[in-house]
Amino acid sequence: MEKIIDKIEKKETGGDIRSGLLEKIADLHGTPQGAYNIRENGKAAARQNTDEITIETKEDKPGINIIIKSGTKNKSVHIPVIITKTGITEMVYNDFIIGDNCDVLIVAGCGIHNSGDEASAHDGVHHLEVGKNSKVRYIEKHYGEGGGSGERIMNPEMTAHVGENSTLDIESVQIGGIDSTNRKTVITADEGAEVVIAERIMSDGHQNVVSDTEIVLNGRDSKARINSRSVAKGESTQLFYPRLIGNTDCFGHVQCDSIIMDNAKIRSIPEICANSVDARLIHEAAIGKIAGDQILKLMTLGLTAEEAEEKILSGLLK
Repeated sequence: MEKIIDKIEKKETGGDIRSGLLEKIADLHGTPQGAYNIRENGKAAARQNTDEITIETKEDKPGINIIIKSGTKNKSVHIPVIITKTGITEMVYNDFIIGDNCDVLIVAGCGIHNSGDEASAHDGVHHLEVGKNSKVRYIEKHYGEGGGSGERIMNPEMTAHVGENSTLDIESVQIGGIDSTNRKTVITADEGAEVVIAERIMSDGHQNVVSDTEIVLNGRDSKARINSRSVAKGESTQLFYPRLIGNTDCFGHVQCDSIIMDNAKIRSIPEICANSVDARLIHEAAIGKIAGDQILKLMTLGLTAEEAEEKILSGLLK
């Protein structure tokens, strides 16, 4: 299979870094099926359209428009971003226009390899306009690596409007290596719409994470679920602020579970706001260390203490 990095401007020593980042943030081992747009070091590097999905470069600011025709079923679009140089900072605006009666997968995400002494940063501002009776699965993974002293910074921002009887299912993962991230999400849901967010975050060292999520349930019989899981190690800090606003007969559930280790600090502030007597909203939050009996139980199965700890953490973030 033709490697996607062959479509990107290659340097003699850069291929392994590029392919490694693409694999971690988008599970790409070769050229993806369907539409895709690869952005590298501040500019477009590879693109493919299909009959159902069109990707256009914005004329007024950096970024792209992704237009998915009504009736598109079982199709995907990949739009990963990679940065392999130190000192690159960018803000990109991507708009998704998704028609009625669609069933599509969107794979986004950003990977930064910074081996220098200057900060490298990517701020992605995404807007999703989802039509009626559609199902959208959106996967976004963030990952940083590199031995330099320069920071790896990502500040993703998403707004979305989910049309009648449509579903927006978001998987948001920060795999590791990001020094600073400020994540902001605002989603509105129409009648019969459903929004599901599964957030998984790992922080270590002196990394800082802020996650600010708001879902507004405007339509009758709309639903929302936010499931946030995190692990904080070292001296890292995490702040979670998930909010559900119910303006009609609707249902929403927020659950935040965090494991705290070493000298880390975590704040979790779930909020529910009912503006209708028919709104049913629930929130739960828990922060704690790994229970000793969990470690011991796994050690009786032959694992070392370190292996048992890793097993517990990977299970939480799965």
